[in-house]
Amino acid sequence: MPVENEEELAAIVRSAKRVAVIGIKDDSDPMAPAHSIPKLLQDRGLRIVPVHPTIAKVLGETVYPTIGAVPERVDIVDLFRRPGAIEAHAEEILALPEERRPAVVWMQTGIRHDGAAARLEAAGIRVVMDRCLGVYTSRYRPAS
Repeated sequence: MPVENEEELAAIVRSAKRVAVIGIKDDSDPMAPAHSIPKLLQDRGLRIVPVHPTIAKVLGETVYPTIGAVPERVDIVDLFRRPGAIEAHAEEILALPEERRPAVVWMQTGIRHDGAAARLEAAGIRVVMDRCLGVYTSRYRPAS
């Protein structure tokens, strides 16, 4: 069952340290949610781990082409992808060694995929769907 309880959402945001952002946008469109929200997360003390196949650097961070290429475990994988791409990303996440899997997969506002969510949850990964991580970060993490 996807996380919907406000206390659980707050706890996820407060305890996170590293967030991989799949589908991050570069500085060419700073107002795009896939750029402005990761920047907000970074400004609130979260380490952003950008994931995009064609960008080299964004927000001062090296960009990895896939989640499998990220060399460290992240707490949250934040998905800025269309619903049709979610299943493939869930497969990528489930293919990670267990010790490198994130605790949470967060699908941004407007993004839901019940099948992928069920598979991730069956593997012990918590799932948040159709909610903006930026809103919850602003609400539950003080500005640094």
